Amino acid sequence: MTGSEEDSRVAGLRAAVSRLRRELAAHPAEFPDRAVAEDELAALAAMANGGTPEISRLRRSLLLIAGAIGSVSALARGLSEVRDAVDRFGEPPRGRGQESPRGRG
Repeated sequence: MTGSEEDSRVAGLRAAVSRLRRELAAHPAEFPDRAVAEDELAALAAMANGGTPEISRLRRSLLLIAGAIGSVSALARGLSEVRDAVDRFGEPPRGRGQESPRGRG
């Protein structure tokens, strides 16, 4: 890539995060984990502004955001857009719901 080109995944993440941050700021209701969502959206924005982010950090932030605002139906579409943007960086971790190679416990 040249200096003027940008990874479309990063641009998509930046746009989705920006939209959800605006929606969250405009949402009138307070809820217990609002600050968590705001902090993690800020972290995602910083990662997107820093170039190609680390996938594990993206997924961690996404999980925290989903846990914080997942029950707020007015924000569901924006959250879905952020999730789709994160998913463009790579496939979900393998073995979801399966036992790890080292076994349990």
